Amino acid sequence: MEKIYIQKKDGKIYAPLKDTWLIETPEEIVRQEFILHLINELGYEKEQMDQEVQVNNSRRGNGQARADIVIWKSKIEKRENKSAFIVVECKAENVKLHEEDYFQGYNYASWAGAKFFVTTNQKETKYFNVVKGEIPMALEEILSIPKADEVNDSKRIKEILSETKTFTRDEFARLLFTCHNIIRNNDKLSPEAAFDEISKILFIKIRHEKEVKGKEIFTLKKYKENKKVYEEYQKINYNADKKEYMQTLFEDAKHFYRTNKLFESNEVIKIRENSFEAILEKLQKYNLSDTSDDVKGIAFEEFLGKTFRGELGQFFTPRTIVNFMTHILDPQEGEFICDPTCGSGGFLIKAFEYIREKIEKDVKESKEKLRKIIEGKNYENLKENEKILINEKIDKMQLLLNTELVSDFKKSRLHHLSYNCIYGTDANPRMARTSKMNMIMHGDGHGGVHHHDGLLNIGGIFENKFDVILTNPPFGSRIGKTQKITEDDKFKDEEAKQEYIAKYGEAYINSLKQIDDNINTRLLDLYDLGSVSTLTEVLFMERCLRLLKKGGRMGMVLPEGVLNTSNLQKVRDYFEGKAKILLICSIPQDVFIAAGATVKPSLIFMKKFTEEEENDYSKAVKKAICEVREKYKDKYFNLNNQLKECNDKKTSEKRKILKLLAELDNIVIDEAKPLIKKYFDYEIPIAKINDAGITSTGMKTENLELLTLEKEFKDYVSENKLWNPKKNVIEYDILENDFIQRTINGEKEIMIW
Repeated sequence: MEKIYIQKKDGKIYAPLKDTWLIETPEEIVRQEFILHLINELGYEKEQMDQEVQVNNSRRGNGQARADIVIWKSKIEKRENKSAFIVVECKAENVKLHEEDYFQGYNYASWAGAKFFVTTNQKETKYFNVVKGEIPMALEEILSIPKADEVNDSKRIKEILSETKTFTRDEFARLLFTCHNIIRNNDKLSPEAAFDEISKILFIKIRHEKEVKGKEIFTLKKYKENKKVYEEYQKINYNADKKEYMQTLFEDAKHFYRTNKLFESNEVIKIRENSFEAILEKLQKYNLSDTSDDVKGIAFEEFLGKTFRGELGQFFTPRTIVNFMTHILDPQEGEFICDPTCGSGGFLIKAFEYIREKIEKDVKESKEKLRKIIEGKNYENLKENEKILINEKIDKMQLLLNTELVSDFKKSRLHHLSYNCIYGTDANPRMARTSKMNMIMHGDGHGGVHHHDGLLNIGGIFENKFDVILTNPPFGSRIGKTQKITEDDKFKDEEAKQEYIAKYGEAYINSLKQIDDNINTRLLDLYDLGSVSTLTEVLFMERCLRLLKKGGRMGMVLPEGVLNTSNLQKVRDYFEGKAKILLICSIPQDVFIAAGATVKPSLIFMKKFTEEEENDYSKAVKKAICEVREKYKDKYFNLNNQLKECNDKKTSEKRKILKLLAELDNIVIDEAKPLIKKYFDYEIPIAKINDAGITSTGMKTENLELLTLEKEFKDYVSENKLWNPKKNVIEYDILENDFIQRTINGEKEIMIW
């Protein structure tokens, strides 16, 4: 069969099924692209298909509606007006496919008597079995539809219908461990190195399935077919690349993810080809570009946690703790969130998911609100043709609001969350890369993650920027007293630098000075507490406070010693002078044993002073100091008089008096501390948790104590108005011309395709 190609001219696109030119709308482009796929790849003939076919639609009333593409088993069955075989529903490319929107296509397929229906937006394609006698929302997703030469092959049809997408996260986790064992047995790599190789194959597969927009799965059979073509080309073309085919695929994946910096430019696949093929065979049943983020994300995270132990064990915070800390700080849409020691990305992923759920809920509620407005109060009494027009407006509205949930649509709410609000760093290159991979598996938000020392500025991570910080810094290690800022710490990507300047302006330019102006300076000298302690957890506490905006809030996992060891009193005084403690929560040591840690942990939540609180604290300090100094005024008077009487010849006596004055100042400061707390008084909730949802062996428990504390603390926050997080106020309105107007914090814009 001769292939056909897309034809466009003068704002129109040729429709071969209609033999006419149609207006080149985004949805029409998707429809014609899929028609080409049906003809060129699946072998269907134009004569057995049609587009915009009128079918009954019971969705709202019994009016008429049109199916985008209808396919019959043969041109004869089409001519005899028999039941359709496949119905295809097309959406514009920037419209994310949602289950509630499958309803329309499913009904079309049911009323047309079809066996299969398909939904596509060109980027992703989903296939379904039309289950006879079931309510429309009883969807059964399958892996593919038959090719033209399979429509009468009952055995093949039965196989296709049996290949359902019951892809649970437990199944995926088991699958990843099976792949891991293949590499351990065949290639004798360490757990961490084996994980790297599996990640490469996962992203090769995801890249391929994204490239073909979900129309086919990257299987072992497909790999071998393509490999054969590749090797034949190598034989006849002496200038062809001599790489193994699997290495060529990895080069393509590296290029595809180049802006994400997932892989080093010189990175290659380090396993045998038979291992590569064995893993591909295990993965081949599933379309990873289309698998639920919840399924593959949580499975990938579980695989991470069980793969990395020992050296990298400290990077993993149990999900029960991550969930609790995120819920306590309640990040909002539009807020900036950071983890400067992000490890595998657990806190960033949870914050992303937490806010995404809020956006999805708001979009769903907005759809319902606008639907009622469009329908009006008299909908049920309207004529059928009037209902059809209203239903079309409702469909258009829903499709427009769905664009808010497409992360690669630049004006969408999910894009803003993914690319502008989530930030992290990790000093370990493997973990920084793993964090990005983990976040991609969970949905997105990886663009702000960097391989970098978390104590130094990079990209969009700099002082006074963030609303929320969630982190579990490394415990017990120390910053070397001779460690200096070097030229290697400078950010040298000039192209990216210009992008950051355009995005963040003067704040970013100033942030570069932290490194550029301090070459050969000790890292400890950049921090106030560098002269007090070299412990990493202490330096990261100060770093997090510096990263926060005034009024910003943070949650940290810390060793309990930071809160009660006498030699760290100066550290505690420092933080009490810059932030309010919101909650201290002691958790069992068992919680982190499964992750390889042995230190007794606590969770501490703080809020950096607002400007008003800074002033109040300053007044409290001044009042307390004055009050104590009054007690020692005679001593100060005498020492200052003695100092005046000293002439240049009495330098040793002068030094002695200055020392006594300094000692007196320290006495005043120490005695003023309880008075400062009296004059700047607030409640500090302290909780002790015995069951934090996980045992020392990693087993999950009911976790009721954390859930109870979370609810109690949220009530406490509300009652005491502890903070007032910035919230995006987003409203949608229907305009007279049926366009939708989106208003974000007073800024109005028209939503368009």
